[in-house]
Amino acid sequence: MQPASQGGIDKKTGSWLSYLLWWVTGLIMLFVGKNDPDVKYHAAQSIILFGSYSVIQIILSILSNIGGIGFVLGIISLLLWIAAVILWIVLLVKAFQGNGQRFEVPILGGVITPYAEQLANAVH
Repeated sequence: MQPASQGGIDKKTGSWLSYLLWWVTGLIMLFVGKNDPDVKYHAAQSIILFGSYSVIQIILSILSNIGGIGFVLGIISLLLWIAAVILWIVLLVKAFQGNGQRFEVPILGGVITPYAEQLANAVH
């Protein structure tokens, strides 16, 4: 069993919880796991990834009300949702199997990782 971090939660559980309810639990774990840099990293990655997804979905929803492109935007929105759910499952499994170790998001890692590192290091 992984020892508890200074915040009282072990790395594996903290990392897994960071992704459980997308950016919401990411935000919570950013502060609950503030003494563990790996938990903060997973929380920051969750906030950036799923927060960005949420903003994009809101924008697509607003733009879909514009005549003529609503159907196309609806298809794009559906495909993004499917990709986000698949990525969410991958992240949950990796966090559970990884014992709190850091890993980059597949495909988007090069873009997200620097921001996740910056956000994780900013919260003390």
